[in-house]
Amino acid sequence: MTTETAPLRVTLIVGSNRHGRFGPVVADWLLDHLRDRDDLVPEVVDVAGADLPTDLARTPEATAALAGITPKLAGADAFVVLTPEYNHSFPAGLKNLVDWHYGEWRAKPVGLVSYGGLAGGLRAVEHLRQVFAELHAVTVRDTVSFHNAGAAFDDAGTLRDPSGPDAAAKTMLDELVWWGRALREAREKRPYGA
Repeated sequence: MTTETAPLRVTLIVGSNRHGRFGPVVADWLLDHLRDRDDLVPEVVDVAGADLPTDLARTPEATAALAGITPKLAGADAFVVLTPEYNHSFPAGLKNLVDWHYGEWRAKPVGLVSYGGLAGGLRAVEHLRQVFAELHAVTVRDTVSFHNAGAAFDDAGTLRDPSGPDAAAKTMLDELVWWGRALREAREKRPYGA
């Protein structure tokens, strides 16, 4: 298998750490889509499992907290970030996780999946696009968003009408694979130096 055809290592970042969060329901649905593809090998970073300090000081506690996260980000060829929308933006815990890293994001693609009320988390997505642009990451054009997410899934965590979200997920993941392969090849030939 060549580098061009080798599956991409994609890290799914579950961006909510609120008590009673809905994120794991959407993450399970998304992981099914990631695992169904031969061109992606997923692993998960859950913000709720990250006990990162907010002062960004490289203390022994911070180093220990990052030990299980940073290698997953560094080794990824691509990312999918799952975010709710809190107060018209994305959660502070997700921002903290993003800010603890820099080179891990560079010249890699990011797919965005959101959920929320009427806006479906799309304002959080737009804020994340700005943050990832600053970190030299490439966000893919198409997203997946769940408007009134709680009503979209039943009590067992199954989508009531999967046709639209399944199609959106396929489009986003196809774009992620294209960008992931192109950028992986480019990084191998010419290290990114911006």
